Amino acid sequence: MKILIVDDHGVVREGLAALLRQSSDDMSVLQAKDGAEALDIAQSHTDLDAVLLDLSMAGLAGMPALVEFGKRHPVLPVIVLSSSEDPEDVRQALAAGALGYVPKSASPKTLLSALQLVLQGNVYVPPLMLDGAGSAMNRAKSERAPGGNPRLTERQIDVLKLLGSGLSNKEIALELGLSEKTVKVHVTGIFKALNVVNRMQAASAARQANLI
Repeated sequence: MKILIVDDHGVVREGLAALLRQSSDDMSVLQAKDGAEALDIAQSHTDLDAVLLDLSMAGLAGMPALVEFGKRHPVLPVIVLSSSEDPEDVRQALAAGALGYVPKSASPKTLLSALQLVLQGNVYVPPLMLDGAGSAMNRAKSERAPGGNPRLTERQIDVLKLLGSGLSNKEIALELGLSEKTVKVHVTGIFKALNVVNRMQAASAARQANLI
């Protein structure tokens, strides 16, 4: 596994790198001090599995870097790791394409769990946002297609049906003849279209909308 840490504080980067290496014997960790350096590294290392990205940095800061990662490397999962616990920052980061948001006040166990969750094709949302999940889903009703259903592509519907059957990303990839990373991209798109944060919610929302 290869993870890229992006933070302008060397001590923070080294601490995260040590934590990740302790979590797995086959962990490879790369480091960047800002978004521009991170994008260069990602261009050179196409086998990256995920990026841990700080929001507040000198140079190319986290939010613009997050958007740029989405353009250049759409299948690469990015998790924001920030000192901010402002729900609006969380919302903006997820809307910009982050697959997870972990406050720096979180425990090492929480960070590792969030990373594992994202690598499995899910989205990690911090507990501080969960109380607003219901209102977020209500807001999403205005973003439905003319039939009242979410806007999903045919391929996303295929993935959603298998996801609703309990299949993992790897199993879905084998069933549809896709790469696992491509399935992750579709799952992320499904989560955003349905305005949910995990597979169980996605399946439930899909059944309510008669999509599966």
